Amino acid sequence: MASSYLFQSPNFSTNPKLSSTPTTLKATPSFLSIKASSPSSSSSSSSSSNNTTTTTTTTSKGNSIRDEARRQNLTNPPQNQNFSAKYVPFNDDPANTESYSLDEIIYRSQSGGLLDVQHDFSALKEFPGSYWRALFDSRVGKTSWPYGSGVWSKKEWVLPEISSDDIVSAFEGNSNLFWAERFGKQFLEMNELWVKHCGISHTGSFKDLGMTVLVSQVNRLIKMNKPVVGVGCASTGDTSAALSAYCASAGIPSFVFLPANKISMAQLVQPIANGAYVLSIDTDFDGCMQLIREVTSELPIYLANSLNSLRLEGQKTAAIEILQQFDWEVPDWVIVPGGNLGNIYAFYKGFYMCKELGLVDKIPRLVCAQAANANPLYLYYKSGWKDFKAVKANRTFASAIQIGDPVSIDRAVYALKQSNGIVEEATEEELMDAMAQADSTGMFICPHTGVALSALMKLRKSGVIRQTDRTVVVSTAHGLKFTQSKIDYHSNNIKDMACRFANPPVSVKADFGSVMDVLKKYLSKTPKY
Repeated sequence: MASSYLFQSPNFSTNPKLSSTPTTLKATPSFLSIKASSPSSSSSSSSSSNNTTTTTTTTSKGNSIRDEARRQNLTNPPQNQNFSAKYVPFNDDPANTESYSLDEIIYRSQSGGLLDVQHDFSALKEFPGSYWRALFDSRVGKTSWPYGSGVWSKKEWVLPEISSDDIVSAFEGNSNLFWAERFGKQFLEMNELWVKHCGISHTGSFKDLGMTVLVSQVNRLIKMNKPVVGVGCASTGDTSAALSAYCASAGIPSFVFLPANKISMAQLVQPIANGAYVLSIDTDFDGCMQLIREVTSELPIYLANSLNSLRLEGQKTAAIEILQQFDWEVPDWVIVPGGNLGNIYAFYKGFYMCKELGLVDKIPRLVCAQAANANPLYLYYKSGWKDFKAVKANRTFASAIQIGDPVSIDRAVYALKQSNGIVEEATEEELMDAMAQADSTGMFICPHTGVALSALMKLRKSGVIRQTDRTVVVSTAHGLKFTQSKIDYHSNNIKDMACRFANPPVSVKADFGSVMDVLKKYLSKTPKY
């Protein structure tokens, strides 16, 4: 792995208002039909409904989409939607009344436990599941602010009280869910293997989904004159890339603590390019995490790690997207790579909200896949949830999940228990072989997705996941961030690893006969795959 020291190496607008008689809105088979109208006709049509509407308006000449959203709110102010959210202690006694406004700067409960963002389900349940399905579907593929984002198209379920004017977004989300036909059939004898490619995002990882929410809330806090001078995080690479990009977009200073020599050069260059103040620290991720906690307790720097539950509100929208992309049918299994373990809970929360609010009637079983070199959750699961111990994370090609003391361990355990979930692990050789096999079928995945695919292979072999089960593997980052690991593998340059599926280039003389000889030799062999 590369050193972490640099020199070592338009027209449519959807104005959300909730209908006072929501049961009159019928879900359409996939998407609502939306027509553009002039600004004058939009006002009259919008006034016919005092709640959420899908009426759209052409952007006034010279205005940006943000300007148009602001103008819409001034000319047709939304009625009081009565949607709200607050911080509460995670998984606490319902009798506990402890809660905090999202406008407070707080990361832990009074007892020192994790916090969770709790939505007012009674207000959300005033509208049937068919209403929410139709509303969310109507916003897909639009350029209206901020609903062109896969996260903010679910704004009512994310940060319902934030002004659209405070949102910082790169229209993240809406990532590809593709049918991994050849890999599924050839290596797993499955017809229903799908990959949710969250790495096709603004900064190349799923972290964008959470960071748009967190940085938007920080933007709101700064406008409220709260004591915030910037945002900071500890990172194994992807978090820092997302944080620095969104902060740069909003003009907010970002501070990044990275473990020296433990992330790829592609991951390192992103926060540097986006203007973050980067500290390369001689420790691992857990050490960086401890330092950023101490720093943010002393300085007015807002903590962006998943200890902060705001990010999970954005990340949960990937689960909702999966259901949308299956036309609101629920898959049997969803497999998520796990390091700091916030994402497995975020997926559970997204599925749970859809079930609780009537969009679907069940949730899928979840699998959390860990690298064997950093596997505290796996060991805890194998002990029957009886004995959790943090571990010293050893070096792994899946560097973003090289975490031995995960912040969200309690969240992950809760999500797995509630979903009848499973934890599996992958050795370095298993994850790299799985990555190479996937790439050989046309994918170009990250090592973390290799961990998830390796877990799937084991669960198929044991019969836990059946041939006919519809299974989604969450690909958390783009393979281009991890090219050095692929180069090392295909060069047979990894110590104590057979690299069984290596495909090194063949050196050949620059003459016709030599080229013909090597081609004939290759064509005479049985294909590897």
